[in-house]
Amino acid sequence: MATSIVWIRNDLRIRDNIALSEAVKELEEGDELLPLFHIHPDLIQNFDLQHDYFFQTVKVFHEESGPLHFIYGPEEEAFRSMFDTVDEVKGVYFNKAETGFGKARDERVMRVLEEEDIPARTYIDHPLHGAEEVTKKDGGLYQVFSPYFKQWQKLDKPAVRKVDEAKLEKHLVDRSDSFEEGKKKYEELSGEPLLDWKYVGEQAAAERLSFFLDEPIYYYEEDRDFPSKDGTSLMSRYLRTGAISPRTIYHRVMDETDGRKRQDGVESFIRELAFRDFYHMVYYNNPEAADKEITEKFRGIPWNEDEEIFERFTKAETGFPFIDAAMRQLNETGWMHNRARMAVASFLTKDLLIDWRKGERYFHQKLADYEAASNIGGWQWASSTGTDAVPYFRVFNPVRQSERFDPNGEYIRSWIPELKDVPKKYIHQPHKMSEEEQEKAGCRIGEDYPEPMVDHKKMRERAIEVYKQKKD
Repeated sequence: MATSIVWIRNDLRIRDNIALSEAVKELEEGDELLPLFHIHPDLIQNFDLQHDYFFQTVKVFHEESGPLHFIYGPEEEAFRSMFDTVDEVKGVYFNKAETGFGKARDERVMRVLEEEDIPARTYIDHPLHGAEEVTKKDGGLYQVFSPYFKQWQKLDKPAVRKVDEAKLEKHLVDRSDSFEEGKKKYEELSGEPLLDWKYVGEQAAAERLSFFLDEPIYYYEEDRDFPSKDGTSLMSRYLRTGAISPRTIYHRVMDETDGRKRQDGVESFIRELAFRDFYHMVYYNNPEAADKEITEKFRGIPWNEDEEIFERFTKAETGFPFIDAAMRQLNETGWMHNRARMAVASFLTKDLLIDWRKGERYFHQKLADYEAASNIGGWQWASSTGTDAVPYFRVFNPVRQSERFDPNGEYIRSWIPELKDVPKKYIHQPHKMSEEEQEKAGCRIGEDYPEPMVDHKKMRERAIEVYKQKKD
């Protein structure tokens, strides 16, 4: 009798899980299958909304698809301890990471497995196409999205993997009594959630995708830019936790959308799946991107290091309603609309001239859908320091963004109740109300809601000058 171990990570699902499907396929009569989850101490520091949502997804998986066996500690210590408990390990199956912390962690675990003479079976599962799959004719990797996307579209998409669930259930083993330390840590992390998260896990992901494909996808191209509308797929959080695979999403879009209906929304959504792969490839090709600007000439920008200003930004006290609404949405729900993310990132890096890394790390703590490659790529795009980034002289006007994408102030009022009675005329710039109008709206500027913390026009000019000096 031998034991196959499936190391579950950010692939918290049964359906279309490559490592799991391969492990089940190779099980022989009498074999046991042990699902494993490793809690790394470095990944749960400063426990916040991002971690909270992830462990609530772990909890759903454990309760509905389990049993999971938890180990805790640095890789070598945790895995060697586990091998002392589990005899006759046939192999460890897992969907490997190609970037960031996960890549370094996997390499350390692989060394342990090699020393223990235990076969490792690894697969590319998290992106639709792995980091080295979409290449130029000479084999090089792309720096610009448009040509990358053209090549991405030409490639056959990997099929959805079937898991023999009857066979899985037959071979699943529960040895959780031998994993008490890890179990205790898991219960500590998942027991008292910071938020009352709804729609978590594999079933919720499938239901949300069905809702999106039924109608909203056809209006995605126009609706996705308006934060007050439920016009996005909300798949990012499920992709991040692995509650659904990108293959499942892609093939369901292809199979279930109606070619007689408007296709611009469908095509726009497919581009977003490709963008996810693109940023994955960029991070793979630029492993220092979390800490260093990809564009060398913009390294060493003299960022504003005033902590009080950054704190006002994080507390949604900038005096720019669209920016503050977005930050409140993030702080209160662990999610922010993508249009708002762009406006917020531009505001922090250009209007406040604060280091993009501070914004990226704040988002890391708060976003339920945090993926390092996409988040780092997005912040470097907005700060004009990344590959294929917005030009440094293009600075989003926070008031104009508000007027264009929240014209009636619905998004603003939903997150900033102190502005709920401010007339539409002033909702984007409430500081322009007279004292009498402020009294009537029940919102005194400087008391109930702050004055704008900067003059956008002046800060735009200053930011352009700072970047220009670095460029030259």
